[in-house]
Amino acid sequence: MSGTRHLAMVAVLVPEYDAGIAFFCDMLGFALLEDTDLGGGKRWVRVAPEGGQTQLLLARAVGDQRAAIGRQGGGRVWLFLHTDDCARDHAAWHAAGLSFEAPPRSEAYGIVAVFRDPWGNRWDLIQPA
Repeated sequence: MSGTRHLAMVAVLVPEYDAGIAFFCDMLGFALLEDTDLGGGKRWVRVAPEGGQTQLLLARAVGDQRAAIGRQGGGRVWLFLHTDDCARDHAAWHAAGLSFEAPPRSEAYGIVAVFRDPWGNRWDLIQPA
């Protein structure tokens, strides 16, 4: 097989669209790429880190999906956000109330700090080596 491919988007379950936008855009500084009303209470909401290639689709959980909010990774870190300055982002986000599991630490692959979004999903904030 030939051709080029990239992971374009990952859906993240949120309890409400505006809560997702507030966290990703206001707290983490992601860009709001699209917020389109699809009718019937549904919206197509896309966010991404500035300059990032992969986007997040904020999906409002309904019905049985609500039980999966914050558990999409099964308790493991499942989202990995690269940065050029882990210490800067950790300090700013910690001061703004983001829940980190521990201070940044050095690993073979770079500097990493694990945080949780407001719904419990675990993320690695990584400054690659």
